[in-house]
Amino acid sequence: MTPPLDLNRTDTIPTKYWHLRSDGRVQCDVCPRACKLREGQRGVCFVRGRCADQVVLATYGRSSGFCIDPIEKKPLSHFYPGTAVLSFGTAGCNLACRFCQNWDISKSKETDTLADEASPARIAAVAHDLGCTSVAFTYNDPVVFLEYAIDTAIACRERGIKTVAVTAGYVNAAPRAALFSHLDAANIDLKAFNEEFYRHVAAGSLQPVLETIEYAHHETDTWLELTTLLIRGHNDGDAELDALASWVAERLGPDVPLHFTAFHPDFRMLDTPATPANTLRRARAIATDHGLRYVYVGNVHDRDGSSTRCPACGEVVVERDWYTIGTYRLDDTGRCEGCGYAVAGRFSGPAGSWGSRRRPVRMMDVRP
Repeated sequence: MTPPLDLNRTDTIPTKYWHLRSDGRVQCDVCPRACKLREGQRGVCFVRGRCADQVVLATYGRSSGFCIDPIEKKPLSHFYPGTAVLSFGTAGCNLACRFCQNWDISKSKETDTLADEASPARIAAVAHDLGCTSVAFTYNDPVVFLEYAIDTAIACRERGIKTVAVTAGYVNAAPRAALFSHLDAANIDLKAFNEEFYRHVAAGSLQPVLETIEYAHHETDTWLELTTLLIRGHNDGDAELDALASWVAERLGPDVPLHFTAFHPDFRMLDTPATPANTLRRARAIATDHGLRYVYVGNVHDRDGSSTRCPACGEVVVERDWYTIGTYRLDDTGRCEGCGYAVAGRFSGPAGSWGSRRRPVRMMDVRP
């Protein structure tokens, strides 16, 4: 049973992005949904609601679980390849994607989902002690646990740990600026390049996402990569893929990595077939024809489509087999060892050796 919102709970804190309306309701200003709430009501995301005439966050310091992953799983291909990232999420989401592959977390309305507790300082300390290069806010969207994510990012930076957001980018300008000012990298999920898809399949809208993408790339130091999950008959047509690639090339330039990943039936789209590998390769070809230098395929086994080639000499500089790094031909600054071309991204020294391992972490079991 979901408990009522209560500021006396340690996981419930006041927030700042809201305002009081003339009709007596309080409006949450974190995302474009602009949920309008009476006392005790929760927003669409479930984790933000009205309590004591303000909007509170009810999942601060509580997670659905922690796991050490390869950074490539986020997916990030140009951000310290081969390194380990401590991943965690909370509950709730401000979109309602019919294909959500983390629906048991993102759509949960049961507080029992949040089984592991950890303060921002504790997360940073554990990541440091376990040898993780970064911490990722993932599984659900950090936009809905904004304050927890920001405080964790601050604590991580004090320990020399990077922070990564895996987000749909469905966020308003002020909280967006607050979040991205603390991030080292982000993978933004560009779910489609048509408004109808966002409205009917994701229950959102496209334009705010495009604004977030442009903001992250042009106005911040956050390393940016994009992902589009291709779903047969919904967002995989040639015209749409051509428009998407054209927009990326024109508005972001050729160096922002773009990942096309395969859909697998899940949640409310169990009758939709899985995406064929050829669809991903077709999308990749369209994007490269627009001059994009780093286009990848995911959720299928495709060593060539997962590997990084030097745009200048064409040699493979980061070979990937699923999440495992093979041949690595970049120097400490990310330059091709063959021709000296500077590959876009964040690199430091040789590739990490975490490989494809996935290691669940229970905070209570890790010694302080």
